[in-house]
Formats: sequence, structure tokens, C-alpha cells
Amino acid sequence: MQLGFLIPVYNHGSTLSKVVSSLQKYDLPIIIVDDGNDLQNKNFINEVVAAFPKITLIVNKRNRGKGFAVCRGIKEAHKMGISHLFQIDADGQHDAQVCDDFLRESNSNPEALICGYPEFDDSVPAARFKAKKVSNGYSRFLTLDKTGYMKDSMCGFRIYPVEPFYEICRRAWIDSHMGFDSEILIRMIWRGVPVIYKSVHVTYPKGNKSNFRVIRDNIHISFMFTRLTFGMLIRYPILRARKKREALRK
Repeated sequence: MQLGFLIPVYNHGSTLSKVVSSLQKYDLPIIIVDDGNDLQNKNFINEVVAAFPKITLIVNKRNRGKGFAVCRGIKEAHKMGISHLFQIDADGQHDAQVCDDFLRESNSNPEALICGYPEFDDSVPAARFKAKKVSNGYSRFLTLDKTGYMKDSMCGFRIYPVEPFYEICRRAWIDSHMGFDSEILIRMIWRGVPVIYKSVHVTYPKGNKSNFRVIRDNIHISFMFTRLTFGMLIRYPILRARKKREALRK
């Protein structure tokens, strides 16, 4: 089992050094994807790459979106022989102290996707919190999750088994922007990959710059859920049979 980290970066170059510093104790390879940043953010990224070992830098010539960046990182990890990739956002909102717990869980359950779910403090924007509730509800619908086992579909703090993710990237069109986190989780569940949810504290620092674009990203998310609704209907007999088998095992 070979673990590594993946950090997509867009407009958060100034917080990248702190995030990478927190990961150095693990002595694992780190893939950073520069998703078409401006010159100032590129300088921050290049300083981090020069200062820390074991970093592979991928550069997108223009901004392509988080989903595109993560898929490029997964393909690079597959080429490098990395079997499990820990995706962490560059903005520093997630509490990196829980990485130990996530890594232990992945080592104990190498077939599983270890998915973070946020424990928010009072800094969370109300609009973001409401949007997450809507997305989580639809994601549960698309995976026939009537028990609410899916804790969160949008958290960008996860350990992916690389092989099934790589196969999905090769065969499916995945949302390239803010619908990505929900879509890849749904597709992994459709594929039969087990998911283990673990909590991570999330804070929204003052002055933090959000990459969410209300009109563009809501269109992307709506289109993504519409596409996946048709996908769920096609897969419904298989998903239903799997749910029945899971219920019998319990």
C-alpha cells in the first residue's frame, strides 16, 4: 500500500505552505496541481515546491476546475504507483491534525474510500451550510441511501483508493467544477466501493477567498445531478439488489 497526498490549488497559494508543512511528518509523496493560477499564486506555489521534498507539480495552463485538477492528480498518482491518494484542499480550512486517524483507517480498510464530513464552527456561511444540505439529500437519493449513512457529499478531505477512481476517470465524464466532490463519491458508491465517514473540524477564516461562483457552479451542480439521475435509473436494479444484500447481512 503506497499512500500520497493530492492538493489542488487555485487562488489559495498563500495558505499552501502551511498545509504542506503540516504533512511533512508523514514523509509521503505530495502531488500539487496548479490549476491555472495568476502570477502571485504561482510564485507562492513555486516557493513551496522549492522548499519541500517529494513534491510533484502539475500545471494547468488555464483554470479548468477542481474536478479536472483532481482527475489529473489521480492519473499522475496511478503512473507513480500510488495506491491511495489523500485529497486535501489548499485553503487550510480542514484540521490537518486528524490526518493520522484517516491514514490509520485507510491502512485498516484499503478497499474503502475514507470520506471526511465537516464539523463546522460558527464561521460557516449560512448559504454554504444550506447548499450542503440540499446536495447531501440529492446524493443520498441517487445512491438509494434511506438511512442517512452518507454524512456529507461535498467535503474535500478524503482518501481515495486510486484504482477505481482511475477507472472512473477513464470511462466517465465527471463534473470539472464544484459538482465534482459529490459526483465522484456517488460514482464510487455505484461502483461498489465501501465508504467510511470520519469527522473533520472545518473553519472559515476571515478574508478567506471562496472559489465558488454562484451562477456558474449552481448550473454545473444542477446539470451534474440531472445527468446522474438518468444514470441512477439505469443502474436502479443493480443498486436495489445490492441494498437488499447489505440489509440481509446486517
